[in-house]
Amino acid sequence: MISESQFQIELHLIIKNAIREDIGLGDYSSLACIPSSATGKAKLLVKDEGIIAGVAFAKMVFEYVDTNLFVETFINDGEKVHYDDVVFHVSGPSQSILKAERLVLNSMQRMSAIATKTKNYVDLLEGTNTKVLDTRKTTPGFRACEKWAVKIGGGENHRFALYDMIMLKDNHNDFAGGITQAITKTKHFLKENNLDLKIIVEARNLNEIEEILQNEGVYRILIDNFNFEDTEKAVALIGDKCLTESSGNINEKTIRSYAECGVNYISSGALTHSVYNMDLSLKAI
Repeated sequence: MISESQFQIELHLIIKNAIREDIGLGDYSSLACIPSSATGKAKLLVKDEGIIAGVAFAKMVFEYVDTNLFVETFINDGEKVHYDDVVFHVSGPSQSILKAERLVLNSMQRMSAIATKTKNYVDLLEGTNTKVLDTRKTTPGFRACEKWAVKIGGGENHRFALYDMIMLKDNHNDFAGGITQAITKTKHFLKENNLDLKIIVEARNLNEIEEILQNEGVYRILIDNFNFEDTEKAVALIGDKCLTESSGNINEKTIRSYAECGVNYISSGALTHSVYNMDLSLKAI
């Protein structure tokens, strides 16, 4: 995974670009009717239920917009929220509160939805040894926040991007001339470039599982779009030779059954690409 410092850089870039996109030459609505000397206070109001996420990110946004903004927090990231809960108050220059408002709301609404869905999946796996993973199926330009939300919800992060882990999927294997060729070429590439990256290899059937196991140096096998019966067979074949990950059309109704097949991880793109934003608002008080 990427380092904490690189992750912070990604978050800063998200804020910088979002503010540039939203404010541009200026927030003319606020400039037109609110004096620059005016101060005010607003509350983050919950109009939904779920797991709140993005509180810490909101503080980063307010700090970026204006260091004179002060946030008083009542509910922290990862906590359950209900209708009419107040997550925080923000006070300071009124124009600055309004500049930050939309980015804070857009981010927290989506992050909270992701955290809520992730927590639901994690709860469904309670009592098993299987962990929930996200994927790269994220909103372009907002990945760091979405993966942060998965962690807030109790899940774990898969690779952040194409550069922090090797993942040989079906197209890689086919373009490389086969699974063994792809693995062999990859290990040579890593050695030649002095890179220390874990290797995950996707399998589409049990025959491909057997071929992968004939190669050394594979960290995890992605058991993709298998049914329950074949997943159990795959887990038995793999044993303790490497870790296992199930993926492909896994939802609330099937996730527990896949976990009970004995896989170490279940990855789900739905955590980040199929959520409904939590209803939040920022109201002047």
